[in-house]
Amino acid sequence: MISIDDRRYKIVTIAAITLLTTAIHYGYVLEPIFGDAHWIHAVHSRFCYIPIVIAAAWFGLRGGLWTATAITLTVLPYVFGSTSSEHNFAGELVEIVFYFALALLIGALVDREWRARRRQQEMQLQLERSQKLSLVGQVAAGVAHELKNPLASIKGAVEIISDENTTDNERSEFRDILFREIKRMDGTVTEFLEFARPKPTRMERLDLSQLVQSSLRQLEAQAAKESIRISEEVEAGELIEGDREKLHQLILNIVLNAIQASRAGGTIEVGLRGRTHEVELTFRDNGQGISSGDLERIFEPFYTTRASGSGLGLAIVKSIIDAHGGTIDIQSEVDAGTMVTVRLPRQGGVRS
Repeated sequence: MISIDDRRYKIVTIAAITLLTTAIHYGYVLEPIFGDAHWIHAVHSRFCYIPIVIAAAWFGLRGGLWTATAITLTVLPYVFGSTSSEHNFAGELVEIVFYFALALLIGALVDREWRARRRQQEMQLQLERSQKLSLVGQVAAGVAHELKNPLASIKGAVEIISDENTTDNERSEFRDILFREIKRMDGTVTEFLEFARPKPTRMERLDLSQLVQSSLRQLEAQAAKESIRISEEVEAGELIEGDREKLHQLILNIVLNAIQASRAGGTIEVGLRGRTHEVELTFRDNGQGISSGDLERIFEPFYTTRASGSGLGLAIVKSIIDAHGGTIDIQSEVDAGTMVTVRLPRQGGVRS
């Protein structure tokens, strides 16, 4: 879309070039310098093509025809008032025909290009709209699915608690179920909000080594509860620019996935190594692994192979890595385990 100021500038430019070519045509520019020579007349006529071509390129068929008409009207007094021979008179009329032919040709080509571009833009907008609607439907279905099961459990627990024949022990048991399912729903809604409305990424200089170690300390109790050991090999003093809160969430999500995929007695190995322009975070477990078909869809929102999973954890991880300009690679084999490699650029310079 041409802005008003841009349009005015182009019109003024075309008008100025048209006036210049008209002045050349009437002999006000070149003849005082070079005299009345045959080649000057040829230049007169050919210069008139320039504003027509420019107008057709900028404004399409309409612009080209308007400019051709304006030039024709300015040169007609010269054509009919000239004392040149009949041959020259016919040549001038042929030149005028060529003005309009050039305007038609270039203007039609430009208009066709514009129509093709508009159709392409409309198709792109329609495709993006369809993709957004599809994503909205997918998100709505995912949220509904994740909330349906806890709601059913809550409904059943409330009914049993409200029953006069329920014993105190049973009431206590179903109250625990009630709180657990409410916590599960709260976690699902929180993850959904984090995915749908992520906080701005706040880059700061931070010690990733310390962040990894503190995040793993936070998960030790949960891993021990599942009889899983977390082993770390973290190089000290790895400084990067990143969002502390989001990177903390990234580490938690990946390690929690590894805990849920691991069997009792398993080990999760976490490593951090520095490279010249990036740092490399690795997470290895010897759990159930991921099939090749599931691996292709692992970052899709709400896609999960676990009955209790929301399917948003790795989608959030991917968005965090993208926001930091990093990459993630997942290699897995069923019943052999999974290896997750996250590479984050230093962004503040090379390793010292």
